[in-house]
Amino acid sequence: MTAPSPTRSDIIAVSGLRFAYGDILAIDGIDLVLPPGRIGLVGANGAGKTTLLKILLGVLPAASGSVTVLGHPLEHGVLEVRSRVGWMPEGECLPPDQTAADFLGYAAELGGLPPRAARQRASDVLGLVGLHEERFRYVGEFSTGMKQRAKLAQAIVHDPELVLLDEPTAGLDPEGREEMLQLITRLEGFGINSVTSSHVLTDIERTCEWVVMLDGGKVLRSGPLSDLSTSDEAELEVVGDASAVAAALLRLGASVRHHGASMVISYAKGDAFDVARDAVVATGAAIRRLGPRRTTLEDVFLGEEDAGG
Repeated sequence: MTAPSPTRSDIIAVSGLRFAYGDILAIDGIDLVLPPGRIGLVGANGAGKTTLLKILLGVLPAASGSVTVLGHPLEHGVLEVRSRVGWMPEGECLPPDQTAADFLGYAAELGGLPPRAARQRASDVLGLVGLHEERFRYVGEFSTGMKQRAKLAQAIVHDPELVLLDEPTAGLDPEGREEMLQLITRLEGFGINSVTSSHVLTDIERTCEWVVMLDGGKVLRSGPLSDLSTSDEAELEVVGDASAVAAALLRLGASVRHHGASMVISYAKGDAFDVARDAVVATGAAIRRLGPRRTTLEDVFLGEEDAGG
C-alpha cells in the first residue's frame, strides 16, 4: 500500500523502513503516516509491533528508511524526540524497593523537571491514574493492575506530546482492563497523542480513532477506524427456524451467512434491508432483530490476512 504524503501536523512519518534481527526481517520496508489522536497498532505476536515502537523511540536503529516523530527526523535528534515522547513497555520495569511517589518523582526529574516541581507532578499524575492512596507503598507490593497504572504514570509524568503504549492491558482482570482503557481514552484530553500496541482487537476498537494493521513486518492497512468498520450488510434474527427465510433470500438473489436463527445478508443488486424485508414478508416470519452489521476489526484483519496470503 502507498502511504499519503506527510504534513506538518502528522505525529509520525515512516518511509521505506526496514529492520532485521539477524536473518529475521521484522520490519519489511513499510511506509506509514499517522495523524494526531489515538492510534491503534494491531497484529499477532511477532507481527513487528514492539519493534516498530522501539524504532520510533530510537532504541533500535533502522536498517534503512527514514523515521520522523513529532516533526523531528530521528537520525538528527533522538534526544529531542525522547524528551517529547513517553514509553510504557510491556515487560516489568518498575523498581520493587521504591515507593510509587519516589519512583515517579525520579522519572519526572529525568524528564527535565526540577525536584520540587517533579514531586508535585508525580503526586498529580498518581492521582490521575488512581494511585494517590497507594503513592507511599513500595512498588513491589503492587498488584498487576496497580503496576500497569504506575507504568502508565511514568510514561506521562513529564507531560509528553506522544506516548507509546505496548500491550497496556496485559495481565489485567476485566475491571483492571476497563480502568486502563478509560485512562488511555482520557489522555487526548490532556493534549497527549497515543499509539497503543495490542493483539486484543476489542481494546483497540474501544480506545482508538485510527488503526494500523501489521502482519509479518508489513502494513496490511492504515486508516480511520470508522472507515474500517462500515458495512452494507444487514443482520437479521427471526423467531424460530430461519431456514425458510434463508431460502427465500437466496431465491431473491441475496447472499446469506446463516447461523441458527440469525443471518448476515448482503445484496449486490440493492439494499440488504429491502431484500430482508421482502423475504420476511414472503415467509411470514416474525423478526426478533434487524439492523446494520458492524464489521469488527477481527473481520477486517482476517480478511486482509487472507488477501495477503
